[in-house]
Order: sequence, then structure tokens, then C-alpha cells
Amino acid sequence: MFDVLVYLFETYIHAEACPAPEQLARRLTAAGFEEDEISDALAWLSDLNQTASEYTAFSTPSAGAMRLYSSEETAKLGREGIGFLLFLEDSGVLDGANRELILDRLMALPDSHVSISRLKVIVLIVLWKQAYPMDSLVLDELLSEDDDISPALH
Repeated sequence: MFDVLVYLFETYIHAEACPAPEQLARRLTAAGFEEDEISDALAWLSDLNQTASEYTAFSTPSAGAMRLYSSEETAKLGREGIGFLLFLEDSGVLDGANRELILDRLMALPDSHVSISRLKVIVLIVLWKQAYPMDSLVLDELLSEDDDISPALH
């Protein structure tokens, strides 16, 4: 699934440029991705779109609010993942609303723990789908090589 997500980011500069899911699935199949990878990625993206559209100003964390992570979130992120999200927030890269979207998509994964490299892909895709402005230093950090980052990034 992560290879598909990275491919979409690399292929479509703007998320709005992605074709409809049916056409996109055909293009991904033609690009050589497996059907289960494609369906997982498209379902994940569909859920991201649904969550983002349902997210209201009422549920947006206020500035200066402290985020406490549940035990499930802590287990899935680990100290390094939580630290990375804090770094992005402190750097002004993430706001509270996008952090919550990232956590929602993270928790939707079946993995019991998500590596930093996969967390970076999740952050990248959430920001890309939200058309959130990213400077080149942020992109460099999100696309940097890590332990199990997608071969498509190299």
C-alpha cells in the first residue's frame, strides 16, 4: 500500500490531478501494482477524504493545547514517532487538525507498530491530499531514507 501512496505522490504533483478511483485503479494496475495493494491504498485514501470532509472547526484542537496519546497510539507510534510528530508541530509544519488526520490514518493501519519511514509517508500523503503548503526542507525530511522506506523513494 505504501508503494502505491508514494507512487501517487510522485506521479501527481497535486492530489486534485488524480483521476477518479476506477480510472486510477486501472492506471495503477498498468504501472505494475498488485490488486490488493491498489484496493488497500484507494480505500485508505477514500477514508482520508471522508474523515477530512467530516472534520469541523469544532473538533480542531485549539492553539497551545497539549495532545495526550492513548496507549494504542503510543504503541503504534513509539517514542520516536511521537517525537517526530512533535518536531513537525513545533516547526510549524503540522497544525492540530492535520496531526489528528495523520493519527486517524495511522490508527486505521493493521500494523501494531508503524516505523518512522511509514509515518513519514502518512504525513506526506495527508499534507498532499490537504494541499497543505510544504517547503523543500520539509519534503527532504519526509522523503529521507530510513530503515524500511519505500524503494520508490530512492
